[in-house]
Amino acid sequence: MECMRQIDGSQLDGRLLQLLLAVLETGSVTAAAQRLGVTQSAVSHLLDKLRAITGDRLFVRQGRGIAPTAHALALQDPARELLRQMQQFGQGPSFDPAHWRAEITIAANDLQRELLLPALARRLRSAAPGTVLRVIDSGAPDAELLRSDACLLAISPRPPDATDIVQKRLFSDEYAVFYDSAVRQPPASLADYLQADHATVAYADRQALDLDLQLQARGLERRFAVRVPGFAALAAFVRGTPLLTTAPSLLGRTALSSLASFAVPVDCPPLPMFMIWHARHQADPAHAWLRGQLQQVVAQALGGAGPSMPAKQGAAQQARGAVADLEGAVAHGGAHAGA
Repeated sequence: MECMRQIDGSQLDGRLLQLLLAVLETGSVTAAAQRLGVTQSAVSHLLDKLRAITGDRLFVRQGRGIAPTAHALALQDPARELLRQMQQFGQGPSFDPAHWRAEITIAANDLQRELLLPALARRLRSAAPGTVLRVIDSGAPDAELLRSDACLLAISPRPPDATDIVQKRLFSDEYAVFYDSAVRQPPASLADYLQADHATVAYADRQALDLDLQLQARGLERRFAVRVPGFAALAAFVRGTPLLTTAPSLLGRTALSSLASFAVPVDCPPLPMFMIWHARHQADPAHAWLRGQLQQVVAQALGGAGPSMPAKQGAAQQARGAVADLEGAVAHGGAHAGA
């Protein structure tokens, strides 16, 4: 027994446990080798290692065969249980959303928050009643937000550029021009669009919308009269005024539903929306389930048809046809594209 206490049990592994059970169940080194797909000499070598770990002979000769010692027989059930635990360890923990107890923090801005998260909350209350959904503003999310425990998942068109951040595209939207049809008509041309006063969103980092970056690359810019910290505030500033606001078209279903919309009179980049998380959550079954629920919400919310198209597409195409002429005028000093 003193020898057993001096043995380092950390040398024990699954192969040795499988070997012990194979020899016990077959009663033969030869048969155990055949079951395990190894040579008899390999079985003898592993048995010697197992004897050193347990401090017991385990098997002794009996006539032409072998017989297990009392210690070997006593190890049979623990060996099976250890193998079961090892297999469970390799597979990871099982997950049942009905028994999940957690506060789920998701970072999202106006569009994602109103379009997707109420439906996700309903799913959580039904399938995972022990969870609490907490929603925070994402702004332009950085990697540190996802590396910390402050946020489990972010939904944003601007995923951080970091090797430990994972992203999956949820859907793609496009910009639309929103206005109060009781006050004004939609802009008839790109020049009208640029000469109008605009309300826009400016997050804390003050990064311009992709649309404005593209206009600036062409020597054009919009004239801003109002900047607000989120899309939800835009309708209050546009309603009852001649202001225009350019925003994701899907906001026409939520925060900007009271306004009329019109296609942007210039080609502009699409608006992909991503689900973003830290790599440490990639294989977590609870997190994988949550991501799957969000993807199902997106499929139901958009119905596979993509974003809603603003009205008067034909007029917008005509307005876009004037872009080259306007750019040429700017290049020759013949037009002023906003303040």
